[in-house]
Amino acid sequence: MPSKHPVVVYGASGYTGRLIVEYLRELRIPFVAAGRNAERLQEVVERVPGVADTGVYEVAAVEHTVEALTELFDGAKVVLNTVGPFADLGHEVVEACLATGCHYLDTTGEQNWILSAQERHAAGFEEAGLLLAPGIAQMYTTGEIASEIALEQPGYETLDTVVLWKGAPTTASTETIFSNLLSTPYKLEAGEYVAWEGTQLYEVSMPGQHETALTLPWGGTSLPVWYKDDPRVNDVSSLGGVYNRGLMQVVLQIAQAVEEAIRPLPEDQQRAKLDEMAAANAAPMPPREMAAYNRSMDSVHATGPLKHAHVVLRGNSNYKQTALLQAYGALHLLRQKPDRVGFASGCQAFGHRRLLDVLQQYGLTGEPIVVRD
Repeated sequence: MPSKHPVVVYGASGYTGRLIVEYLRELRIPFVAAGRNAERLQEVVERVPGVADTGVYEVAAVEHTVEALTELFDGAKVVLNTVGPFADLGHEVVEACLATGCHYLDTTGEQNWILSAQERHAAGFEEAGLLLAPGIAQMYTTGEIASEIALEQPGYETLDTVVLWKGAPTTASTETIFSNLLSTPYKLEAGEYVAWEGTQLYEVSMPGQHETALTLPWGGTSLPVWYKDDPRVNDVSSLGGVYNRGLMQVVLQIAQAVEEAIRPLPEDQQRAKLDEMAAANAAPMPPREMAAYNRSMDSVHATGPLKHAHVVLRGNSNYKQTALLQAYGALHLLRQKPDRVGFASGCQAFGHRRLLDVLQQYGLTGEPIVVRD
């Protein structure tokens, strides 16, 4: 059945999908809550306070095929995709969006997925005047916001970025971590992709604290991709991690196990073994976020031949940040054209200051701390 509403949240019964639905209700945007299980979707939507009174919605169970998704998206204008791993499941959703004239946004920064989406779909979306914007999420867009603040003044050509967060990963986040483990993470050096060497943890300083943190390339993240052809920037490295050092050690052990036990296998056997390992380490649905506990921190050092800037952006409730960015992206696209069509990041499509204002308006991000010397 074609959509009667302008926005489709695909994967609405997941942790992030539920939060997106809440913000769509806040913004009074009619939506379709879509996924595999209609009963579960109905239960999720009915738990959103006031949705029956202030937001028009429908629930739709759908198979994960281009044909079924195309039928569902017909009549909609924006699709917000939370169903991953995206490198495995994203192309069907993107193809259905292009077939029905829908803008596409998703919540992942899987670098291998973003590069694949760019290669296969960017030209079609640009030709159609549609936005293809993967990776609009706290772990990626907020780092880009901080980077863009540094680049508001000229003279910087290197971005050294770190994102840290405090809280429990969702099931989807865990699946994304495992999906990244079989891909090669890239940074940007002299305008070209260069692979990170080996599997290791990187110790980084934490602004405002004596304690250091452990990080990983985290699949490379989306930032090297967004700055690949930017004339302002030559080098981008992006590291990420959680404040919990013990958990980061576990992630490293899993990554090393993948290198030793799975990567040597024939390619057609790797995915099955990885899925086995992911299932054994699957994260349960985490508790609802609390601002006093769930924190995020983006730190960007921007350097040039003669100058340096350090930008720190602190936030709370990481998944709420992602959900609000998604809901605002939908609102923007329903009311006006994006700043850029085709393959683009959140900041390229909507403006970094505009996205920062939205996060601050809802109390999810503080004032950026900017030091230039």
